[in-house]
Order: sequence, then C-alpha cells, then structure tokens
Amino acid sequence: MVNILFINPVGTSIFDKPMKDYLDLYRDSTTNLDVTSFNRGPHHLEYYSYDALMIPHILKEIKNAEKKGYDAAIIGCFYDPGLREAREVSNIVVTAPLESSTSLALSLGDRFSIIVGRKKWIPLMMSRIKEYGLKDRLVSFKDIEMGVHDLHKDESETEKRLINSIEESVKEGAEVVILGCTVFFGFYREVQQKFGIPVIDPIVASLKHAELYVRLRELCGWSHSRKYSYEAPPVSELQKWDLRELL
Repeated sequence: MVNILFINPVGTSIFDKPMKDYLDLYRDSTTNLDVTSFNRGPHHLEYYSYDALMIPHILKEIKNAEKKGYDAAIIGCFYDPGLREAREVSNIVVTAPLESSTSLALSLGDRFSIIVGRKKWIPLMMSRIKEYGLKDRLVSFKDIEMGVHDLHKDESETEKRLINSIEESVKEGAEVVILGCTVFFGFYREVQQKFGIPVIDPIVASLKHAELYVRLRELCGWSHSRKYSYEAPPVSELQKWDLRELL
C-alpha cells in the first residue's frame, strides 16, 4: 500500500472533501490518499505574500507526514510553493502541480498553454516556467478573469470561459493545455472532448506523478538527488539552532 498526503496549503478545509472524492476516482487501487489543509491562514494563495506565509507550514506538514509513514506528499497549489525547500529537508517523495503537469505535457505534445483564473497569477507562474527551463515550450498563458473561489460557483460559466481560452490557445499553436489551478478539478474531461487534445488536470497529474515516483523509488532506488540542489541542511545545525520542525 502506498500512502500519499495531498496538502491544500490554505487555511480552509472547503476543498478537502471534494478533492478527496475526486482524486479517489483516479488513484491506484493500492494507494491510500488523505487530503488535508491548515486551521488558519489565507483561504487562497492569489498573492505573493499569502504564498510566502504558507511555506513554513507546508514544510512542517511534510516533515510530519514523513514521521507518520507517508510515502509521498503533494503540495496542492499550482505555484508549487515550497517544492524545492520541501525536497531539501524531506526523505519522502514530494510533487507539486505545475511541475507534474508540465512534465506530463512535454511528453504529450511539443508546446503547451496554461489557463489560469486571474492575470495576477501569471508572473509567479512564469517565473516557475523559466526556473524549470520550459519557456520555449510555452505558447501562452490565458486568464478567464475568475478567482479561486469563483471557479465552482457557476460551473457552466467557468466551462464556457475555459472553452474560449482553450480555443485561442489552440489557434496560437498549443498542442496540450494545462488547467493552471488545483481548483479547476473536474473540468478537464468536457473541454478535452470538445477540442480533441490533452487537457491536463493538475491535481490528477500530481497524484499520478507521486505514485510513479514512489514506485520507481521502490523498484530502481531513484529519488531526489542529494547532490547540489537538494543537499539537506546539516542535522547538527538544525539541532543547534532548534529547528526541530525540519528534523
């Protein structure tokens, strides 16, 4: 049995059950999936300051997951907040939606577009695209002028706006489209059927990515490299400076 924790890095549990029910449709039969969030904090991460506030909580939650015996943790925000930091301090598999979705997109088509809720989100996501070395594979970002908590208020309106944005993306040369928010869960199938191209749901992508990495670790011993980028901080320093949450 593979144990995976999906972390909604927000101070509300409003998305926990619907995401859990949705992901249960896609998890492997040998996967046990739990979904959690935080008791306090911003209810979305649409601002850089909110994003920054939640990274310490994410790191602590992932270390707790490791101690509880989870095999993998998913950071459930398309900004991939704290992904590198978590891999540096954690000994379990850690994935996040933007990296997982783009990794998948690269093998499904030559170039991709990302659909987001608001223009505000694009600069931080673009910085991630550049960080991951994917700028030349990106056709465009498109926004549908809706915030995180608007996406499921009127799903027919959300779907209509997604269709318009995907149509523009395809005309510009996108062969694959990524839905650039974890709260877009459940929309991919209808729009994918309409356009006949892969439309990637980021929480499904991150779940399957986590399952694959756990399996590869078991079979081949492949896990995050400890050379250079993900070199772990010295235990002696963490103990000396009383950084117990990272031990």
